[in-house]
Amino acid sequence: MSTVQATTVRCPNCGRTNRVPVAAEGRPKCGHCKQPLPWMVDAGDDDFTEVAERADVPVVVDLWATWCGPCRMVSPALEKVATDLAGRIKLVKVDVDKNPRLSQRFEVQAVPTLLILDQGETVARQAGAAPAPVLRQWVEQSITTRRG
Repeated sequence: MSTVQATTVRCPNCGRTNRVPVAAEGRPKCGHCKQPLPWMVDAGDDDFTEVAERADVPVVVDLWATWCGPCRMVSPALEKVATDLAGRIKLVKVDVDKNPRLSQRFEVQAVPTLLILDQGETVARQAGAAPAPVLRQWVEQSITTRRG
C-alpha cells in the first residue's frame, strides 16, 4: 500500500474516537485513556498481505458476501468478539465477491468462512455463522493452543 490507510474506532473504555491504521505493528491503544482498541479493518486482494499476514497479533479473517444472510448475522458477533478481545486480536473482513484471488486461495466454498491466522499461517478454520460467545470461545481456544 502506498498510502497509510486508517479507520476510525470508538474506544469502548472512554468513548473517544481514535484513528487506527489498517496495517501497523503492535496493538492500537486509545490516545486518551491508553486502553487497547478493537482493531477491525477491511482488506482485499491487493493489501491482504500487509493488513493481515504481517500483523503481529492473531488475525480473525471473515470471508463474507453482501448477499449472504448468515454473514450479516455473524458480523456484529465478530465485532463484539473483536471488542471483547481488544489488544489480543485483529478482525479483517474480506468481501469474497470483490476479492476473487483471496476467495480462491482460501478455497472458500461457503460464506461466511472464518479463519484465524497467526503470523500469516492458518491455524483454525470454520464455516457458517455462530453467536458471539461461541465465536469468542473458538478464537480464544485457537490462539491459546497456538501460542502454547
